Amino acid sequence: MSNHLPISSPNKSIAVLPFVNMSADPENEYFSDGITEEIINALTTVKGLKVIARTSSFAFKNKNIDVRTIGDQLGVSTILEGSVRKSENKVRITAQLISTKDGTHFWSKNFDRELEDIFVVQDEISLQITDQIRENFGHLNIQEHLIEAPTQNIEAYNLYLKGRYQHLMWDGPGIAKATELYEQSVAKDPSFALPYFGLAYCYAMSISWRNNKGLLQMTKEKLSKGFNLNKQSFVGYFSKATLSFWSHWDFINGHKYFQKAIELNPSYTEAEEGLCELYTAVGYFEKALWHVDNILKTNPFATNHYFTKANIHYLNEDYTEALDCIEISLSINPDFTHSIALKQICLILTKDYEKLNNFLRQTPLAERPEECRVLYNLVNAEEKIDIDISRVSFMIKEDIGSARFPWPLFLMVHFGKHEMALDFLEEKIKMRTGQIINFMNIPLLRPLHQYQRFQDLVQTVFRVELLPTDSEEQIRIDPPKALMSAAEIDKVLEMIGKGMKEENWYLNPSLSLRKLAEKVNISSNKLSWLLNECIGQNFNKYINSFRLENFKGNALNPANSHLTLLAIAYESGFNSKTVFNAFFKKNEGITPKAWLRSNEI
Repeated sequence: MSNHLPISSPNKSIAVLPFVNMSADPENEYFSDGITEEIINALTTVKGLKVIARTSSFAFKNKNIDVRTIGDQLGVSTILEGSVRKSENKVRITAQLISTKDGTHFWSKNFDRELEDIFVVQDEISLQITDQIRENFGHLNIQEHLIEAPTQNIEAYNLYLKGRYQHLMWDGPGIAKATELYEQSVAKDPSFALPYFGLAYCYAMSISWRNNKGLLQMTKEKLSKGFNLNKQSFVGYFSKATLSFWSHWDFINGHKYFQKAIELNPSYTEAEEGLCELYTAVGYFEKALWHVDNILKTNPFATNHYFTKANIHYLNEDYTEALDCIEISLSINPDFTHSIALKQICLILTKDYEKLNNFLRQTPLAERPEECRVLYNLVNAEEKIDIDISRVSFMIKEDIGSARFPWPLFLMVHFGKHEMALDFLEEKIKMRTGQIINFMNIPLLRPLHQYQRFQDLVQTVFRVELLPTDSEEQIRIDPPKALMSAAEIDKVLEMIGKGMKEENWYLNPSLSLRKLAEKVNISSNKLSWLLNECIGQNFNKYINSFRLENFKGNALNPANSHLTLLAIAYESGFNSKTVFNAFFKKNEGITPKAWLRSNEI
């Protein structure tokens, strides 16, 4: 057995860029986006593979940016890009896997299929991608299948993808249209679980901002139907967690369901963000910050995640850090209203009226600018600012339920209407309204802390027995396990050594990890593990080392002087000029031509 150390694994990473819609109908964009998301979701099931989340991958949609630049920005070694052409009942998918180091194409392929085979081709693409990453960057344990068909009804699936496309608009019209399409999908195939979970989440989102008993019942019904069909859906548990946390302020069950969603799919950043928001509400700021930083490793271009981080800092009264995160959030999406409103609040609390006033003037989507200016004057009364506060009573009474922050409540508090403010707060808590869930740590409510009524509200919502305990979050790190016994390792290494030396297996340019595994009668997962853990090389480096030695011997043989170096490389098993040249230079430190000149007698 070899005593080489296993190779490092940071390079096992990928970003799947949005597949280009090549269909004649531009409205088929939903389909190409859906295929992209399905492949991303499939790849996230491979443990040890870093997969950039959908939001950050889609940040590069319709942008002509070099893959090396994208790789630097996302911190990945490979990029998958491709296109989808859908025509009636046929679909053509092209895909190519590219190195972000030098733009080398590891793999490319066209897939022409009937639409009814869409799940088979998604699985095939996902498996071939992970095989290529494993062969080039190191061991991954890959399941037999990464995608299982969620429905046999292609029309229902098509409607679901359309609904998901609208859902991801994250606005009122998008959610409404998504709801309609999900309902149509369910009607086509009542045994298809995903649209039930989509409906439940759409309803839960609506409830979190404006409680509605009818929607609440519908959400429960859709969740129940979805789980009856698929008890292990991470999307389902996320929907269930959203309902528990935002609609019921049930921190223990919300925590449990968020954890379950993350357990089923550790790369599902929406669920981990929900967990962050729960920890933020109950004041577990250290935990919340750990999780949001973890999210940003795989989703660095998500404006909402930076808002979540900013909100944690704001509630912890670290306004400078909050503003830094807000600036990043708005650099990604200048129209993200949550970050805009939070910036207004933070500028009030940092006593920077000039910057606040300029921001309000320059930002069409600024939230309640008049109320904001008046609130600044009330909070910072010692400053000499010419702001008319005579309309504050009207502002307090005005209905602004659609706002991200409770401006009337803030005005009541700092206008000295504390009993009125406590009445307002108590009513909003009963209604379980949106961001009011953070009331225990909202800095602008600090003047209310002196009242027993406020302390009673805190105890009612956040008493210890209602909160998740530290022991309820267990981050399991399983120690690596040997996939083969010592005797089996020695036997397989002997078989491979013999095959390489006596039968020259490496001369086959199409030799793959799976084909080599078949030759020695073990699984590809075991062979991958053996090469990495016992020899200290990934598959391609191991095989190309034999090819390189063969090339060097043949290149120095006078009988081959009539052949070009590339022809000798191909005869040695290399199947790409770029791969050959790059591998040769990396190992020898010079180009093949320079090496040959230095070795000629």
